[in-house]
Amino acid sequence: MTVLIKNGTIITATDEFKGDILVKDGKIDKIGANLDDVAEMTIDASGKYVFPGGIDQHTHFNFTFGESTCVGWESSDAAVVSGTTTVIDFANQKVGWSVKDSVDEYLEEKVVDKACCDYGFHGVVFDPNDALFKEIERLPEYGIPTIKLFMAYKGHPYHCDDDSVLKALQASTDAGVTIMVHAENADMIDVLQKQTVNKGITGPIGHAISRPPVVEAEAVHRAAYLANLADAPIYIVHVTAKEAMRIIREEYAKGTNIFGETCTHYLTTTVDKLDLPDFEGAKYVCSPALRTQDHLDELWIALKKGWLNAISSDHVGFNWAVHKHAGKDSFVNIPNGAPGLENRIPIIWTEGVAKGRISKQKFVELCCTNPAKINGLYPQKGTLAVGSDADIVIFDPDYRGIVTNENSLHRVDFSSYEGWEQIGRAEKVLLRGELVAENGKYLGKPGSGKFVAGKPFGLCYDLR
Repeated sequence: MTVLIKNGTIITATDEFKGDILVKDGKIDKIGANLDDVAEMTIDASGKYVFPGGIDQHTHFNFTFGESTCVGWESSDAAVVSGTTTVIDFANQKVGWSVKDSVDEYLEEKVVDKACCDYGFHGVVFDPNDALFKEIERLPEYGIPTIKLFMAYKGHPYHCDDDSVLKALQASTDAGVTIMVHAENADMIDVLQKQTVNKGITGPIGHAISRPPVVEAEAVHRAAYLANLADAPIYIVHVTAKEAMRIIREEYAKGTNIFGETCTHYLTTTVDKLDLPDFEGAKYVCSPALRTQDHLDELWIALKKGWLNAISSDHVGFNWAVHKHAGKDSFVNIPNGAPGLENRIPIIWTEGVAKGRISKQKFVELCCTNPAKINGLYPQKGTLAVGSDADIVIFDPDYRGIVTNENSLHRVDFSSYEGWEQIGRAEKVLLRGELVAENGKYLGKPGSGKFVAGKPFGLCYDLR
């Protein structure tokens, strides 16, 4: 189908201008003023912003914590209706398996026939060994140029010590693979968890007490040393603490190739939520833990100045009534994570752009363009340019509404933003030129999402 989008205000990471966009065969064919091409569908975008489909580079569909497995790809329509057209999901390695075989099984069993958006994968290390380190060099052949290691979670199969992180970094350099790390000190957390429980603090607030900012800052600093030793770039996922952010900023200024993202909830939600009565605080148990307002304020500044370069959702669809209650007797057993896939674009616009914390161009950079670059998808994804995929959001900045779980599509029994004011909404969303969402309703077909192979050396882009 050919589509002509007329009279919109086009926003990219660098520009803002009135113009038209012509779409042919799923690609952007023309961008200009007063285009008069004949199209099968013409959309009048007067008074609307037109920007590239969002890329959420940090989601966990079908993630298992203890005995609980969260909601899967059947909920990916929630991404599309709010303006996210591509997600990069974490596909966990199975113990004794290669990353490639683990991803292939995950794709076939969990993703195919369900994905409503386009997608890529990060490998996740569950079995660090010599075969794994050797396989890292081949990941770009599979279209997977990123792999994640957990420095946290002592005693779990996915915990990686410094030996594993260093060897992964060393294996990544020539192949252009980006090593991502969940940076928290596992031993510190293990000690503090036991001490907190022994004091009789077993409710959700104990999660934050046992994961203070220092456990994140120490691990980020250690990750920087390991990256320097390996002479390799490293990416810190979900930065929450101002101390951790400052280490990234200062190490980069000294020449370390260290980068970091943060997430919607770490910019908008404070630690006092964990102390809500009647176990409501369990809804906000995620790792690293939520912080106080001073951390949130500094993270917004870091995004504006480029010290952090992407905003993700870290979406995990655990239900409160069943999954979260596995930790009713101890916060240690509460499945970590919260839903946010559907809220990232509108909440960041509301709290960031509409409130003057970031510009419209910075919004596109953080939510669309930089994630495309980091994951080797740019310029196919993440921008509005001739030849790019026609993943396009037509956004109504005048919309006003209230976030409710009742009106959400994420298949989770609560929303982290219940009752929040929402300013702006994706009025129409195109995925590869097809109209797949309109005014919060999904119009596409489950399973229509396609795998997009990432290219290596994503962190070679100028991201600051």
